[in-house]
Amino acid sequence: MPTYFISHGGGPWPWIEDMRRNFAVLEKSLAAMPDELPETPKAVLMISGHWEAGEVRVMHSDKPGMEYDYFGFPPHTYDVVYPAPGAPEIAEKVKSLLDEAGIDAVLDDTQGFDHGTFVPAYIMYPEAKVPVFQVSMLKGYDPEAHFRIGRALAPLRDEGVLIVGSGLSYHNLRRFGPQAEVPSKAFDDWLADALGQAPEKRTEALIHWEDAPYARICHAQEDHLVPLFSALGAAEDGTATRVYHEDGIFGGVTASSWRFD
Repeated sequence: MPTYFISHGGGPWPWIEDMRRNFAVLEKSLAAMPDELPETPKAVLMISGHWEAGEVRVMHSDKPGMEYDYFGFPPHTYDVVYPAPGAPEIAEKVKSLLDEAGIDAVLDDTQGFDHGTFVPAYIMYPEAKVPVFQVSMLKGYDPEAHFRIGRALAPLRDEGVLIVGSGLSYHNLRRFGPQAEVPSKAFDDWLADALGQAPEKRTEALIHWEDAPYARICHAQEDHLVPLFSALGAAEDGTATRVYHEDGIFGGVTASSWRFD
């Protein structure tokens, strides 16, 4: 399996008509992902920019619930249910892999799907028959720690598990609109250049991502960038291919998604 870092859009956009039209290009890219895979995944493992903890937590429920972690949207978006099964046996394998790598991990039977997971999963697999589960980020967002998490998870790719880092290549809620145009494009260009380098140089560039142009404007808090580190860590020697790119979303944002294989 390849791995992905995807830009997942804003809030519960597939269930809001105007927003869904605005994200038509993103939707097309997410809907195309299943056809880019060698086979239907045994499970989809999501690392979302909306779940972090003091240790790595691994969703373990066989029927995960829902986390409506957005605010100010229409009432019907708080009734959305994505009924995909979990993957508790694979979750246990994840914990073993993390333990073997010296990374503290805990099985979590209560966490539900956040919108960084159920939104793209719904577009990818609307029938919700492919098992889905999540692995949390670590508080503090240390890039090297998240690369190590990805490296520990890499063997799952050979077992048919699709690893997806779900965030946004630009995420500053206070600077959407026209004021995002220059910084988001500059950062997106830097990201494309960094990901196009040889693997060892690529990893080093991303560990020092704060040296990128407008880095802290584009990611005042890097929760939506961190999933990239683990997705790439799980395919560290792979080729990076941009599978989504768009200018002018949110009124001025440039954003991209990437596949590593």
